[in-house]
Amino acid sequence: MPKTHRYEVSVVWTGNTGSGTSSYRAFERAHEIRAAGKPPIAGSSDPAFRGDPARWNPEELLVASLSECHMLWFLHLCATAGIVVTAYADDPLGTMVETVDGGGRFEEVVLRPRVTLDDPARTDEAAALHERAHELCFIANSVNFPVRHEPADA
Repeated sequence: MPKTHRYEVSVVWTGNTGSGTSSYRAFERAHEIRAAGKPPIAGSSDPAFRGDPARWNPEELLVASLSECHMLWFLHLCATAGIVVTAYADDPLGTMVETVDGGGRFEEVVLRPRVTLDDPARTDEAAALHERAHELCFIANSVNFPVRHEPADA
């Protein structure tokens, strides 16, 4: 029987500048993402949508979630295979397009992990584990757009 996991967070709007949403320009898009026992994440909308560039926006958080999920699966698979990873970094890129009705959607996210191994002779074996990590990633399996990975040497 499959296990079910629940994730509960709180999102609180903090951008009321005194007159609420009395007009499109009257309020800030500032908010906080909170979870018990963790520091809050300062959020906003993308600066293109009147957001604060110093705060995380939902689009960045989605791209980061895909990268994190892939990384954690990859590290798990390497450990299980006896491949020692000594460094991992990713600079993922998400592409979103706006639609004519004012909405939008992601077209794709490209993960670009750079991995350092203690044994470079196992590079090809480790590279193959990126495909398996992609297959197992909970987040990538939950989105309706392509998530590609282009691993590179660190």
